Amino acid sequence: MAIRQLSPETINRIAAGEVIERPASVVKELVENAIDAGAREIEVVTSGGGVSLIRVTDDGVGMDPADLVLSVERHATSKLNGDDLLDIRTLGFRGEALPSIGSVAELTIVSRARGASEAYALAVERGRKGPLMPAAGNPGTRVEVRNLFSATPARLKFLKSERAENLAIGDVVKRLAMAHPEVGFVLVTGERTPLRLPATTRDSQGLLQRLGQVMSRTFVDDALEIAGEKEGIRLFGFAGLPTLHRPDASQQFLFVNGRPVRDRLLVGAVRAAYSDLIPRGRQPLLAIFVELNPQEVDVNVHPAKAEVRFRNSAAVRSLLIGALGHALKQAGHRASAAGAAAVLEITERNTPSATSPRFAASRRVAAGQGLGPMSAGFAEAIQAPLAGIDEPSAAVVGDAFAQAPELLDRPLGAARCQINETYIIAQTRSSMIIVDQHAAHERLVYERMKRMLADGGVTRQGLLIPEIVEVSEDEAEALAERSEELAELGLVLERFGPKAVAVRETPALLGQTDVKGLVRDLAAEILRDEGRQALKERLEAVCATMACHGSVRAGRRLTADEMNALLREMEATPFAGQCNHGRPTYVELQLSDIERLFGRR
Repeated sequence: MAIRQLSPETINRIAAGEVIERPASVVKELVENAIDAGAREIEVVTSGGGVSLIRVTDDGVGMDPADLVLSVERHATSKLNGDDLLDIRTLGFRGEALPSIGSVAELTIVSRARGASEAYALAVERGRKGPLMPAAGNPGTRVEVRNLFSATPARLKFLKSERAENLAIGDVVKRLAMAHPEVGFVLVTGERTPLRLPATTRDSQGLLQRLGQVMSRTFVDDALEIAGEKEGIRLFGFAGLPTLHRPDASQQFLFVNGRPVRDRLLVGAVRAAYSDLIPRGRQPLLAIFVELNPQEVDVNVHPAKAEVRFRNSAAVRSLLIGALGHALKQAGHRASAAGAAAVLEITERNTPSATSPRFAASRRVAAGQGLGPMSAGFAEAIQAPLAGIDEPSAAVVGDAFAQAPELLDRPLGAARCQINETYIIAQTRSSMIIVDQHAAHERLVYERMKRMLADGGVTRQGLLIPEIVEVSEDEAEALAERSEELAELGLVLERFGPKAVAVRETPALLGQTDVKGLVRDLAAEILRDEGRQALKERLEAVCATMACHGSVRAGRRLTADEMNALLREMEATPFAGQCNHGRPTYVELQLSDIERLFGRR
């Protein structure tokens, strides 16, 4: 078959297939153009999931007639200085978006240059360009796209439902709005206005305000500011506490030079920073921005510019892990405010109102006990049993809990009691704190083991009689292969037949521990993660399992001094707000919240 030159219309449709995957891709290209044009207010209106209509209006610099005509030509752009494709300082640069859109839809552009007295319009219908016409319009540009993919109807079969397409459009607008808080955004989909974001400032407060509008107030309450700089790479943004997590990565937003990206390098760095702080299979919430010299990053590796390639990827990864790790460590024992909110929600849901069946039942019980109905005469009926209630009959606080008043000023306060031999109740001057003693001590033991490991090894204690632990043949083999790593952590064992190991020494800080249970859990952990973790990650995973076995168990009664010692160590230990599995170690209820539960506020 002879080689022939493709027609311009066919070339544009091929380009459209690369750039325009769905209506959200059109919205992305048009909004990026508006931002590059210096817009301060952008409105996006869609209908039919973006297939029937997409209209993007901005107040940017606009275009004069000559630029408007060139804007729909292939490879025409105002976003490159010269021909250096490695010096990209804008969101778009290919010069293919508008002609590609015009080749598969009905495209109309109305633009008025800033300072000009007249606006002009240009239409492109399925690749055919119309004449330049005078039009009415405000300074800036309005782009309308109707009947998307009408020139390539086969593409319509691959689109999802209208709701799914609207969600994708909303996600695109949200990501660009997060990267540019100084720009106001309005999104209208059909009859709804799901997004209205007024412009704010580009400083950290303005950025956090914009993030809260997009990611929810919960994120703002639990956000840690992230900042770092290294080798000309600047990093900033906000990340959620480890106890704030989701089952998916939909609330992880990563940006490079103002461009939303989905980069495997950055995602891997985030995973490494949170590796031993959140539960397996859960994802942290964050919005991180990376800024560097445009010549140090290639944004031309993906048609939709969703991926980038760094010249010094190791430096970027190291900076991100270090900045996140520093912020999380500085947070100390701080736990998510979402825990307290959940407690209040559960309490309010289970608190009977005066008209509830539970409350009515209590009235019937009271009547059956001879207290009479809760009406006239109720006060007289109960007066005798409650006489003198305003006078204490005995000491209400035991000597063991008569703590020095200064403990109330500590972050985790003074221990007051232990409930169900599992939870410690502490008091500060403005709140009540509930601590899970096992989860808290588990994190403390884990952090001690990590410090010992970093200092050269964990102190061991020898067993008078070696403990023989029966396991499967595969587990015995896996434990024997990792015996040197385990010895660094204070657990010395050796093969003892085909289906057993002999344990000779254990970590000293675990004290009296269930050796058999510990070894079997470790064997299962090693087999599950065989070959998938680096040495450091493997050691930390083993540390976490050991810490779980060496911590204070639920069901153990603690003295007042032991409880307060646990609280003080939590205050001094980083990441003490969550256990090794990512669960919260304590919940703090403000006095104002408790008063609200009882109708005092």
